[in-house]
Amino acid sequence: MNTRHAIALTLMPAQLALLQRLARRQTADQRLVRRARILLALGVDPCVEAAARRLRLTRLTVRHWRDRWLQAAPQLRQAEQEQASEPALLALIEQTLADAPRPGAPATFSPEQIVQLVAVACEPPEQSGRPIDHWTARELADEAKKRGLVKDISPRSAGRFLKRGRPAAAQKPLLAER
Repeated sequence: MNTRHAIALTLMPAQLALLQRLARRQTADQRLVRRARILLALGVDPCVEAAARRLRLTRLTVRHWRDRWLQAAPQLRQAEQEQASEPALLALIEQTLADAPRPGAPATFSPEQIVQLVAVACEPPEQSGRPIDHWTARELADEAKKRGLVKDISPRSAGRFLKRGRPAAAQKPLLAER
């Protein structure tokens, strides 16, 4: 057995029970279920390659979740030793198995700004002194800047917010189509 891939994974009794329950839960996010199954498989046999083959996953995926668990193990062990409640321990396990934050730029517009932009689009353009029948992306972006809702916004961004949030069968179009 290759020792590089066989780092022992020690699961405390409460952790084992919660991982088993999580792996069987019908309503759980399937990514969470898959990750719990990885840990349970490694608890039985620490060989990454064997677990990956058995679960039909890549070695990289199995190794990633093993390493994530090992990194969180001291905190999990401490919570169990301090007799944390079952919901608290489950929350800690789910947090350990959750997706890490994705890289990228922070959002340019707050949810409040987007809601305000959509509210403006729901108003008749005449109410804002605009000589048009329907909002265009350019007119909406200009109005949002004029009202101070946003410092700057492109017509494309204004249009994208409206298209994403539009119900499937809108009564009236919020934005003029080309």
